[in-house]
Amino acid sequence: MQSVTIEKNQAGQRLDKFLKKYLPEAGSSFLYKMLRKKNITLNGKKAEGKEMLNLGDTVCFFFSDETFAKFTGRTGTESTVMDDSYDKAYKTLKGISVLYEDENILVVNKPEGILTQKASPTDISLNEWLIGYLLATKVTNASELQTFHPSVCNRLDRNTSGIVLCGKSLEGSQLLSKLIKERRIGKFYHTICIGKLKDDLILEGYLTKDESANKVTISQKLPEKDGEKDASYIQTGYHPINTYDNYTLLEVELITGKTHQIRAHLASIGHPIIGDSKYGKAKVNQKLQQETGLKAQLLHAYRVEFPMEDEELPKSLLGKVITAPYPIQFEKIKAKLNL
Repeated sequence: MQSVTIEKNQAGQRLDKFLKKYLPEAGSSFLYKMLRKKNITLNGKKAEGKEMLNLGDTVCFFFSDETFAKFTGRTGTESTVMDDSYDKAYKTLKGISVLYEDENILVVNKPEGILTQKASPTDISLNEWLIGYLLATKVTNASELQTFHPSVCNRLDRNTSGIVLCGKSLEGSQLLSKLIKERRIGKFYHTICIGKLKDDLILEGYLTKDESANKVTISQKLPEKDGEKDASYIQTGYHPINTYDNYTLLEVELITGKTHQIRAHLASIGHPIIGDSKYGKAKVNQKLQQETGLKAQLLHAYRVEFPMEDEELPKSLLGKVITAPYPIQFEKIKAKLNL
């Protein structure tokens, strides 16, 4: 007999939904059959599957060890390997700092050069670091990870540094995802672009992504459909902080959030981000690489602002403003360019 005690991230859902996550290799008909035969029980009693799980409930499985391992899809060896990968990410990825943490969410400052999420199975990303961190601090455990995986809720390009919002719990993940989707969190980036910008402005346009080239194009009018994917309407606001020579230190508000939006939108008006090999100016980038060592776009997710009033937010987050200090390289280049 095996048993599991329902924890925070497993509560609040129907028993049958939980069982499908906990025993992913078992079919629905098998699970309902096991419930009818009392081979799966809830708090020692027969259950139908529609019961809502509460914190502290006990689900028991009267299976052989082999059957249980088969339907969970995780043998002891696989579990160890998976836990080791989280531990490896936590110990390997350096420079990640925690900016804010509460019961449900974690906000971190990601250095450039680290993936937010895996691009291939062998990658190590911030997502694995997050779970490694939560395992190390005993916020979660292997049992909870079978039915809920803490995850990052916003993505940054590998070479973009700064704030990443993470859900520690199911409640936190759902809240952050909803706030981001409904644009209720203000997201502000700092960057240095080529050329002088003097006035605040909100840029508008339509973004179309070329998946094969992993590149986007910006147009002022909605492109006609011609075998390509629909374009997305975008808005990007900016505020010049300082200018010197032919560069501007810029604060950018990501009003909509699309792939490469800031980089491509600034490039489309003739003010690309320094170091940007995909949308930037090669000659300027080569010069800056020789002088400063800059190898990638200098873009930093600098600040997030939570709404002042919101019925869904806990009081601790109302009006909360979180900022991420510049990376050392950003500071050095900013000083070098007198910005």
